[in-house]
Amino acid sequence: MRSARRRVVITGLGTVNPLGNTADETWKNACEGRSGIGPITKFDVTHFKTTIAGEVRNFDPLAFMNAKEVRRLDNFIVYSLASSAMALEDAGLTIGGTSAERVGVIIGSAIGGLATIERELAVLANEGPKKTSPFAVPAALANLAAGNVSIRFGAKGPISCTVTACAAGNSAIADSFNLIANDRADAMIAGGSEAAICPLTIAGFNAMRALSTRNSEPAKASRPFDKDRDGFVAGEGCGIVILEEMTSALNRGARIYAEIAGTASTSDAYHIAAPPEGHHGAARCMKLALDDAGMQPDAIDYINAHGTSTPLNDIYETQAIKHIFGEHSGRLVVSSTKSMTGHLLGAAGGIEALFCVKAIHEGIIPPTINLDNPDEGCSLDYAPHTARKKDIRAAMSNSFGFGGVNSVIIFKKFEE
Repeated sequence: MRSARRRVVITGLGTVNPLGNTADETWKNACEGRSGIGPITKFDVTHFKTTIAGEVRNFDPLAFMNAKEVRRLDNFIVYSLASSAMALEDAGLTIGGTSAERVGVIIGSAIGGLATIERELAVLANEGPKKTSPFAVPAALANLAAGNVSIRFGAKGPISCTVTACAAGNSAIADSFNLIANDRADAMIAGGSEAAICPLTIAGFNAMRALSTRNSEPAKASRPFDKDRDGFVAGEGCGIVILEEMTSALNRGARIYAEIAGTASTSDAYHIAAPPEGHHGAARCMKLALDDAGMQPDAIDYINAHGTSTPLNDIYETQAIKHIFGEHSGRLVVSSTKSMTGHLLGAAGGIEALFCVKAIHEGIIPPTINLDNPDEGCSLDYAPHTARKKDIRAAMSNSFGFGGVNSVIIFKKFEE
């Protein structure tokens, strides 16, 4: 028989994303239904079908590191360092002494330092190998977001990087939860980071016909569940949460936002980029997460949907929710915060965990903006346009990725 697992709580939040450069700014803008989508400024988009994205704006990395580090690091690492610093400060968690060996880091990324790879390939092609930067490889490796955070803050416990496409941030938090629950760590810095608004990303997704081309109306381009959606909007940023073993958090007087109740991961085993009709892998993942949490479907009040604003995902995710939640699906509130942030790829699960935790703690559900005309088959309560006050006992965060990976986390209101 498995021994009782330890309880795991969320005590700190940190983020850099298209909606804001702090957790509070992000939450305020989300509750006001603002869009973080605008014209791409990071490169010349003259010949691109898509010219819009969710870029991080007005962010000063020098508030968190020196200019030399900024030059040497890819932005997905810079965003991770900044977000982790904010999350640790928010949690009031100091890492040091022997306790450092019980604090770990898992930060997921779908793509890692692709912008660095692009830049260095151009240097190699135009100027030759002698001009290649010695920092090119360390800036590009996906696991070096976690590596740099571990070094910066002295976390000597388990360290890893989940590379599960658009589920990476969610997977990182789920893996961190299991490490603490099974007494392999006492605290974890976890989430996802992405900084892939670069030519190859946009051109590649354009070639797949996956991105919105509503270039003349950036703020209206990401429209999950709406019949006029024409693809997702790429975003960038980082979302980090601090997970702690409950007793340790209580003993040090930490403010607790929420508790993690359960997690699950499954595979569709179907198609590299498209979900199956009915999204059976996602449905099974939601059911397994409920089982892991020891909850019935009617215990969930809010779902932060994967909700990508793509033709297949939105309908099939809706079908999966209806399949698992049955009659209760009519009482659920579901929203897609990607309508405001865009799709942060591997960072999506990190920022969406933050939205779930804040929703529980504040009693407010962030809206799905741009949902003017729900598509046929998209018939749940998606909290259109306006944030909604609601006491939330438990919230589910869905993240699905290329290759058929599904990851689900259930957060619940903390009670001792």
